Amino acid sequence: MSSTHKEKMLAGELYFANDPELVAERLLAKQRCHRYNQEPVHLNRQVLAELLGYETDAHLEAPLRCDYGYNIRLGQGVYANYNLTILDCAPVSIGDNVFIAPNVVLSTAGHPVEVAPRIAGWEFAKPITIGNNVWLGAGVLVMPGVTIGEGTTIGAGSVVTRDIPAGVVAVGNPCRVLREVAAPE
Repeated sequence: MSSTHKEKMLAGELYFANDPELVAERLLAKQRCHRYNQEPVHLNRQVLAELLGYETDAHLEAPLRCDYGYNIRLGQGVYANYNLTILDCAPVSIGDNVFIAPNVVLSTAGHPVEVAPRIAGWEFAKPITIGNNVWLGAGVLVMPGVTIGEGTTIGAGSVVTRDIPAGVVAVGNPCRVLREVAAPE
């Protein structure tokens, strides 16, 4: 029995990104993001719940962009500043009390290095996990398959290409641990 491209996407396998089912789901998410970005602030919670598939107390400044919405899990007290982009072809889990500065990109999506399959529209996706009490500085890029540990700060402009442990300050391109930070009392 063959899997659909959506099932392949969710299983972390190569899938065809322009599959009609996936294109339709991305269009719906774009419409919901557009509504979220245009609605008065007091209505955004309802539109955000439609996009994500559940209610949340997160405060996400508009504009917000994502691929599907249903692969995003937000903990309690999440705050994201302007221009958050989440390519959620795989699950994106964001813990409690996470602060996200402007212009952050969380990208679970990637493409084959080989030219032929890439230009043919093949793609892969790997989950992103962000622990509790993390701060992502302005312009941070988090790549597919990355986990960022609890209590960590990622410096502005960093490109996170591999896992970062808990309780550190990490910066750069590629992002590297600079120093440890004290645990909260």
